[in-house]
Amino acid sequence: MNEGEQKMMSNRVATNRAGAVLAVLFAGAFVMGCAEMLVVGMIDLVSADLQVSIAAAGALVTANALGLAIGGPLLTFFVTRFDRRHVLLVATSVFLLANLLPALGADYPVLVVARVVIGAVQGLFIAAAMVTATSVVPPHRTGRAMAVVISGFATSSALGLPLGTLLGQAVGWRGSFIAVVVVTAIVLALLFMLLPSVPTAADGGAVGQAKHAFAPRVLAVLFVSFLTFAGMLAAITYLVPFLDEVTGLTGPVVTAYLLIYGVSTAVGSFAGGRFADANASRMLIIGAVGVAISLAVMLVFGANAWMAGVAVLGVGLLGMATGPSIQHRVVSLSGPGAPLAASLPASAVNAGIAFGAFTGGLAIEAGGVSSAVVAGIIISVVAIGVAWATSFLKVPVPAAAVVAEPAGR
Repeated sequence: MNEGEQKMMSNRVATNRAGAVLAVLFAGAFVMGCAEMLVVGMIDLVSADLQVSIAAAGALVTANALGLAIGGPLLTFFVTRFDRRHVLLVATSVFLLANLLPALGADYPVLVVARVVIGAVQGLFIAAAMVTATSVVPPHRTGRAMAVVISGFATSSALGLPLGTLLGQAVGWRGSFIAVVVVTAIVLALLFMLLPSVPTAADGGAVGQAKHAFAPRVLAVLFVSFLTFAGMLAAITYLVPFLDEVTGLTGPVVTAYLLIYGVSTAVGSFAGGRFADANASRMLIIGAVGVAISLAVMLVFGANAWMAGVAVLGVGLLGMATGPSIQHRVVSLSGPGAPLAASLPASAVNAGIAFGAFTGGLAIEAGGVSSAVVAGIIISVVAIGVAWATSFLKVPVPAAAVVAEPAGR
């Protein structure tokens, strides 16, 4: 075998190894996303079994979201100096143990605490998975590697949620969590076998990373994500009553629209990786514009069932396609703070979802269900302006690179 053939084989092995690593990271993200959303699909079963109100059962979803939004970055901060391989293995192990609690019969107060822990280690997994995914691919495929992890979570909403709900209806809601534990154990074994070592740089201390991760330029881009998802969820949270009152659709037909939204977010998150690699800043503007236009179509033509479907498709596809670009921009702009910054987009998204749902609810109380769509449009227009403004932010040049430049250049 000559030198050229040896190089080609080496590249092929590296590609295969990278593909396997990305596949298991996708699987981990998928099962964690399923666990996060299971309560949504079985909230009536959970409420009845635990003998709590629907609102109290819904608090289990809130607990998970708060754990992810706040606990994820905090955990990432405290373990920032550890090898990402070890972080992923520990995060997945804790996730497995925490999900044993609902599977084995824990009562409501214990479940609330468990859901906070589950959300926190999910946020930690996201950050470590992003760093690991980008470490096994060439620089020009960074966005696509990030998209693999993001699409794992998006796919869990599109496919894992309905499948888990059906399983819960067949064997009980705790049975669905048993399935989560079993699948997580398989994923953990694969992670142990496939994950490479991804050490943190020697000068990558937690405080030093925080200085870069929370730099104004990074926070500005995170604000784009906050606004984009707030605009989406201000309307989508109330899609069912909108279809009922405006479009005149009820029953099983509404489920088809929810499926359209779920599938479009999965497709958008995966396809968005290529756009992130090509021009992440431009994709953030396109995504915000696409969400605003889609919501405008929903508002003006929502009485038509087909146009309402097109609008739902556009919101999910174009909104979620910004996910890889947000992650790409945040990691790039944070420089040495990338390992910590990788946990922040998920927090911004969850904060945006909470704000959007709250704002849409206030709008409905003030002016009816269509007002939620109006609120979404207004937020999305603001997102367009912020996305355009942040497109001028440049990736910081390392000091060593500046020193290395010849004088006079």
